[in-house]
Order: sequence, then C-alpha cells, then structure tokens
Amino acid sequence: MNTGKFEIVAKTFQGLEDVLAEEIKQLGGENVEMGRRMVSFVGDKALLYKTNLACRTALRILKPIYKFDASNPDEVYEKMKAFEWEKLLTPETTFSIDSVTYSDSFKHSKFVTYRAKDAIADYFMEKVGKRPSVRLNGAEIVLNLHISHMSCTLSLDSSGESLYKRGYRVGQTEAPINEVLAAGMILKTGWHGEKDFIDPMCGSGTILIEAALIATNTYPGIFRKNFAFERWQDFDEELFESLYNDDSHEREFTHRIYGSDISPRAVDIATQNIKSAGVAKYIDLKIMPIQRYEEAPSQTGILITNPPYGERISSNDLLGLYETIGNRLKHVFKGYDAWIISYHKECFDKIGLKPSVKIELMNGALECEYRKYEIFDGRYKEFKGEGKKLDKHRSTSDTPRRLFQHDKSPYHRKQSFRDDRDEKPSRFGKSGKPTFHPGSKPEKPKPFERKERFKPEGEKPERLHGEEAFQRFVTFKQPSLKPSDETLNNHKTNTDNQE
Repeated sequence: MNTGKFEIVAKTFQGLEDVLAEEIKQLGGENVEMGRRMVSFVGDKALLYKTNLACRTALRILKPIYKFDASNPDEVYEKMKAFEWEKLLTPETTFSIDSVTYSDSFKHSKFVTYRAKDAIADYFMEKVGKRPSVRLNGAEIVLNLHISHMSCTLSLDSSGESLYKRGYRVGQTEAPINEVLAAGMILKTGWHGEKDFIDPMCGSGTILIEAALIATNTYPGIFRKNFAFERWQDFDEELFESLYNDDSHEREFTHRIYGSDISPRAVDIATQNIKSAGVAKYIDLKIMPIQRYEEAPSQTGILITNPPYGERISSNDLLGLYETIGNRLKHVFKGYDAWIISYHKECFDKIGLKPSVKIELMNGALECEYRKYEIFDGRYKEFKGEGKKLDKHRSTSDTPRRLFQHDKSPYHRKQSFRDDRDEKPSRFGKSGKPTFHPGSKPEKPKPFERKERFKPEGEKPERLHGEEAFQRFVTFKQPSLKPSDETLNNHKTNTDNQE
C-alpha cells in the first residue's frame, strides 16, 4: 500500500471555498489553503479516496502530476509531449482531457484540449507506432489541464463525473438545485441536525435529502456507481472497500425534516428521490403552498429554501410571492432562523425583514445572495432592548430544545413516511449498485465487487443525470426581471468554467 503524501486539489463553486476547506480539515487534510473555486491540501491515497466519498461541497478531486509554463497552445503541445506518458498510459488505454483556461493567451479551451490530445497521440506514435484512444465517457484515465495566465497544471481527475452527481436522483423538476450548492447552503448555516429543519418550497427534494445526509453524517459518495480513481493502475481495492463500508462516522438524528411544495408533481418526484436516498424515515413531506402555513411544524427550528426566481410566474406575482414569504415568516415561524437564496434585490425587499447575514453565492451563472433572517416576537427595538442582537456571523450557537405539538402542526406523523419503509443503502450488492432494503441494515456488508461495477463500454450509471441536467441547473429559473444581456451571453462560458 502506498502511504506517501502528495498535493491534492478539490474544486468547488464560488462562495463555498470556506465550507469545503473545513470539510477537508475534518477529514485529516494537511496544509489546507483556499483559492478561487478550489481548495488545495496534502494527503495520502486514503484521503484521496475519502474526499471523493465524503466531501459534500467538492465538484472534483484532482491529483496534480505535472506543472509547466506556456504562453500559447503550441508551447502547451511541446511541454505535454515532453512528459513521460508511459508512466500513466499504454496504447491500449483510453483517456479524456478537460481544459480550463484563465488567460488572455488561451482564449479557446477546446483548442488547448485538442493540442494536448495531439501531444499524447504523437508521443506514442513516435515511440511505438500506435496511439491510445480518446473516450469522452468512461475513459480509464481522466486528465484535467488548468491554465492560469502562463502557469499550467496537469492533473489526474480522481472523480470522473462531477461529484454533484450523487446518484440518488431518479427524477427532477424543471429547475433542480445543484446538490453541491444545496449542501453548501446548509453547511453555511452551521446546522448539523441539532434541531428541526424545514423547506416549504422543496421542489424535487434536494435540500431535504442533503439535510438528512448531513444530519446523519452519511457520506454522499456511497450512492455513486464509480469513481475515476478505480480505473487507475495503482487502485487499492482493499483500501477503498474498507473506506466505503465503514459507517462508524454516522450518527443518530433525533429531530425531523419537513418539506412541502405547491406542486403535486414536485412532491411526487421528491418522494421518489427521498426513497432512493434511503432517508425517508427522517422526512415528512406533503403538498401545501407556503400561503397555507398557519403554524410551524415545531416551535423552533431552521428554515432553508430556494424560492422561484421568476421563470414560471409574472414579475408582479413573483414580488407577491416574496411578500407572502415575509408575512409567513413573521407570523408563523417565530423562533426560527430562516435562510433564503434569491437573485433579485426587489424580491428580498418584498420580504420586509432585516437580514442579519448576507452571503454571495453563484447559482450557475447567476450572482445570488443567501440571506439569514432571525424571526422573533415583537418589534426589533424591543428585541434589541432585551439585550439581544441580530447575528452578524454564521450561526453556530447552541440550539434550543425541540418541542412538537401534534394537535396543532400542519403536519401529522401518520402522513409522513413510515420509519421502516426505507433505510440507508446497504453496501455493494451482486449487481454492484447500492441497494435499499426495508428494516434494519444487514449485519455484514455485501462484498465489494469492482468488476461488475464497471462496464467496459463506458456506459453512464443509470441513476446519474447527465450534462443536460447540469445545463438546466445553471439556467435555473431565469427571472422575468431579466439579468443583463452580458450575463446571458456569457452564460455558457461561465458554466464551463465553474469547475
């Protein structure tokens, strides 16, 4: 087993670098440093595997292998061709390259990718007269070339498909929020399951599911069918099996998670996704618009939601919706911390409450704000007169005791998922896919079978949504209060550069 340590880079969305850095520190990363949409650290092979399994706010985990300077694509070709490629590839190996450029000298990342590919092909043609093949999906070796000004870093991509593709999603609404962004929003609040949680506009249930995984400390990577590092020549199957099957980090969640949506279709899709993730025992779900909330499901808790930005309703209706949100927060959710992400200042103004925290987050190409509202009885002057003040930092305070009143809550436990309907996924079954069984987990995990988890044809896992879903995410609920033309024209470019 290789126990040597090396540099590792984790990519993320802009605004989530701090929570990703904290995740990596908790997992044992050394020399953790934050950058733009990335966190670098030092670790061994076990940590490389574990960050892929456990990091909720990482998009990719990269292992840098070659650094050089270049001022144009032809120099990239020459430097790439000088690398000793037989250490990584053979003519029979399939590979793919993804290039990301932040430089005036490299305006077309696809052209850089072509030149890098040509360098590898020509290297082997000159050496052995045969070249390895490029495969866009399911390649044995996935390479990442990052260029900033003249500094070039070639890395092995240990993740393969982006880590936001958890593997539990079996359906989605028109505008599903990205799983990494949803987890980052929750972690930004400091909530880890200490009190009840609610999303009253839950859509396909992503925020609810990520909250359940955080509350139970279940690794999001256990739903994945494969990772790119499992195709590496030095893949340690025994090490990965021990990490995958270790659930000693998981914890009991004694509170409840509540979700609702005005759309029956959205609630039906959320139900399927929640069952697929094996967290139905923790979540109460029902069809109900936020306008109908008369009482909160519990006396204290945290509310996190991602309201519409204006795609399917007119601007007047949109502003009216946010006015209703503010009204329900003031009259129904007293004692709660409410966190809302949105795109328009006009929408936030209609909420009519003073935020205690404002955080800038990117939702695809849209520059959004994530705001915290501390809901209390009476006027702010009275609240302040009692010696209290609005929190100006991320909330990490002790959480109050949970109180639940069955006879007054709009939720009823009989309408929630049965506790024994779905448990967390067992480990690998004979098909190589995570399987779900009612009742308690099996006493011993089923054996790890790598061969059946991969298909040589490079087919995508059945449950993983593809790039089309990601494109839908980044155009998330385009507002009727439209962003600038420049924002829309650069939409595709910004999306490609998110990672």
